[in-house]
Amino acid sequence: LSPDCSFTCHYRCRALVRLDCSGPPGTGDEDDGTEQALEKDTNVDEPSEWEKTELDQVQVEQRIKEYNSQINSNLFMSLNKDGSYTGFIKVHLKLVRPVSVPATKRIPSVQAGRPGPRTQGVKRRTSFYLPKGTVKHLHIFSHTRASEVIDALLRKFTVVDNPRKFALFERSEKDEQVYLRKLADEEQPLRLRLLAGPSEKVLSFVLKENETGEVNWDAFTLPELHNFLRILQREEEEHVRRLRHRYARCRQKMQEAL
Repeated sequence: LSPDCSFTCHYRCRALVRLDCSGPPGTGDEDDGTEQALEKDTNVDEPSEWEKTELDQVQVEQRIKEYNSQINSNLFMSLNKDGSYTGFIKVHLKLVRPVSVPATKRIPSVQAGRPGPRTQGVKRRTSFYLPKGTVKHLHIFSHTRASEVIDALLRKFTVVDNPRKFALFERSEKDEQVYLRKLADEEQPLRLRLLAGPSEKVLSFVLKENETGEVNWDAFTLPELHNFLRILQREEEEHVRRLRHRYARCRQKMQEAL
């Protein structure tokens, strides 16, 4: 556990992790708390004002020129001969739960005490929390769908969790209120980026857990499900312990009063 950025990892993985934890402690937590207080989730079926906008070829070309003139980096959009266009989107990863990545451990394939050259790999999975403030730029096409963006992000971080566990959100700020809307699988993030312009306050993209109201248990592996059962058992035992302690204190107070 890092004292600055609160990053937690397995003790065997500490030597493999490289993070810049130079920021003051507590800064990220305060920002997250403020934003959560302002956030308002909207329904995926409620299209944004940009999603309702239709552009012809001439308007697309004009929008791309306006977009490129407003940015201060080399992350330009480019119009292709077939009418499609390419560009960059920036995605903020705000995941509360740990993600799983593959880990391979080499072990001898012969009996102990008789070393040999042959080895075989044992596939394992390692879970860890992504650091707060993780951001990733992706170069995509105008026809790239939100579901494909999620798949690309998981591949970039070699995450092996089921993509259905995650959802891509559009985030906007208006009247000191933060609005989040979950994108449908077929929506095109680069098109939204072009229509909204380069301003992150007007529109930004966030990858979060896919909170559907009901847990899709089929998306989890057997080891994950067993781990959830252990966590539930520990939470239940802790809850029972606290209840017994509270009732014992009440009983003691009443006996003292008697």
